[in-house]
Amino acid sequence: MNSAFTISLAKKIDLIPENERIILKSNTYKLTLSHPQPGLKSAFNHLKHSPATLSDLRQLVVETDGIEGKDKFDKYLQGLTNLGWICHSVFPLATAIPMTGNYQINYPQIQNWQQQTFTLSRFAYLHQVNGEMVLESPQSQAKIILLDWRATALITKLSQPQTSTTLIAGIPDITEELAQQFLSLLLATQMLSSETENSHLMQWEFHDLLFHSRSRKGRHSNPVGGTYRFLDKIEPLPVVKPPMSNKVIELYKPDLEDLAKTDISFTQVLESRRSIREYGEDPITIEQLGELLYRSARIQEVIDKENMGQLSRRPYPGGGAIHELEIYPLINYCEGLEAALYHYRPDAHELELVSEWSQEVEALVTEACLSNGSQKMPQVLIIITARFNRMFWKYQSMAYAAILKHVGVLYQTLYLVSTAMNLAPCGIGAGNSDIFAKATGIDYYEESSVGEFILGTK
Repeated sequence: MNSAFTISLAKKIDLIPENERIILKSNTYKLTLSHPQPGLKSAFNHLKHSPATLSDLRQLVVETDGIEGKDKFDKYLQGLTNLGWICHSVFPLATAIPMTGNYQINYPQIQNWQQQTFTLSRFAYLHQVNGEMVLESPQSQAKIILLDWRATALITKLSQPQTSTTLIAGIPDITEELAQQFLSLLLATQMLSSETENSHLMQWEFHDLLFHSRSRKGRHSNPVGGTYRFLDKIEPLPVVKPPMSNKVIELYKPDLEDLAKTDISFTQVLESRRSIREYGEDPITIEQLGELLYRSARIQEVIDKENMGQLSRRPYPGGGAIHELEIYPLINYCEGLEAALYHYRPDAHELELVSEWSQEVEALVTEACLSNGSQKMPQVLIIITARFNRMFWKYQSMAYAAILKHVGVLYQTLYLVSTAMNLAPCGIGAGNSDIFAKATGIDYYEESSVGEFILGTK
């Protein structure tokens, strides 16, 4: 352990002294030290109330408990560090706060500070949280609270390679020794760049690695899953969004019993499913579109949950039965339908007009062609959106990741039904959410496009 760091017990940990024991407790775990010696009790009290360096704490223990007491203290301290209960600080600049259990802090061994250069990792990012500047990285198990504007200045300078000598130039009252301690803290928490990235890491983009690490457990302490953080604060959105237009078109409903007898087998559907980018001369019909949407995305049942809002069942699965996804068929060439952008109402199984053909609507079709690598304009572009607050109201950390999973299962459902209907389906990997917002007038942060799917005839 680096003796230059000041160490302290994390704020989330309660220290409860009793007659013959010390209890250390977090929200999820409790550790009891029975019959602690006086020096050990004093050292733990320092950890909670008056941070100190490791050497100072060891000296405190040795003076009262002897060398054996020091060994016992080191053992306990390492255990607390591994639990993520110990913070490391370089005063007056920064404090590293563990975000996970099974915490690992890697103390650097630097031979020549004046010759070695250091650069901030391309994965590190600085942001404001509750009035504090916080440095984080998806590579790290800790977050660093910057306590002084000079720490922010040092981080800024580390956008370029710096030695401990060049780092302090122009920043007042920062000694080279303090700069070295600060660099050690950044190195120990993996905030600085490695000299070389392995072939696996170098292929990651910043946003992908951050999204991966923060939407799964293991490298952060954020709440994950169904926390219902807005319960009794904000009303949950209804399962069906309010009408968008008074221009409504009823859609064909197929006979599911007949389809169960006449459809090709499920195995044949799975084995013959392909992404098809070439289309027949005859356009898709409004009846075919109606059948596809009915079989893929209609509401089968609405479930009212007291204080939890409305849920629903549909042909494709949805986490928590929330079903935040909406479908907007953009019709370019369809028998029985005018070219325009529509919204599918899954409760009534009908289309409502959102926008007649416009520059923005045409731009959505053009974007789809570019993303699809096809020279032919699609007959139908199905734009999938998410009403974000349907998910955000209940879930934390993994809500957007779950939305993308839902897009995937809806894609597969559309693929399989299209294949069973002998249509030409193709999912698209990217789209332009800003153009969709302009075409519809919908607030980007309320509801936005998260997937696109092209459909036509063979």
